[in-house]
Amino acid sequence: MNPSQIPARDSAHDVEVQAQLCAYNAAFDELGLRFRWDEQMLTSLAMIDGEREQIAAYIEAHHAHLLKAYSAEFLSRAILERKNARCPARLQKRVESAPLASHVPHQAQTSRRSERMSYEMELPGLAGA
Repeated sequence: MNPSQIPARDSAHDVEVQAQLCAYNAAFDELGLRFRWDEQMLTSLAMIDGEREQIAAYIEAHHAHLLKAYSAEFLSRAILERKNARCPARLQKRVESAPLASHVPHQAQTSRRSERMSYEMELPGLAGA
């Protein structure tokens, strides 16, 4: 396949995806959560209706231990408030670029405490997080 046969990526969509990723990853870091999403995770979750539901699905699939101390509603709301402070728009669904909605791939966990900014609302210490 030559370069002219490869479909051009939608640069506006790429910019939107990067803005969403930065906002979510900053929110996770600010709250002391060792989550890190990539484009595949974000587009996979975008197939689920509602951002809170997307976040809850991710937590239930990959960090269920947190649900022993916090409700999915509380965690989703805290994350979404931080994310929306940076990027209030929601990522639009793009069926052609997203994996199946029922599959939420495993994502590596990272933490950058030294980069975390302090804000008025912090989650209480997360045991085992």
